[in-house]
Amino acid sequence: MSTVSKRSTVYFDPELHHALRIKAAHSQRSLSEIVNEAVRLILREDKEDIEAFEERAHEPLLTYEELLNDLKAHGKI
Repeated sequence: MSTVSKRSTVYFDPELHHALRIKAAHSQRSLSEIVNEAVRLILREDKEDIEAFEERAHEPLLTYEELLNDLKAHGKI
């Protein structure tokens, strides 16, 4: 971990905490490293979702009925 890490208290369900401790032991990593990696992954996915929404923001909107008709016309349903 870097020297500028911030400390925080996180409360885990007992079963989740147990699983994390086992994973940490098996992977020879700390709980903090595992949690940081998981949070980075979630934030990266959120960023990708936001970028995808922004890229499609100017696409024309379809009603539900238009979408169904398009799917039927292309043999998708």
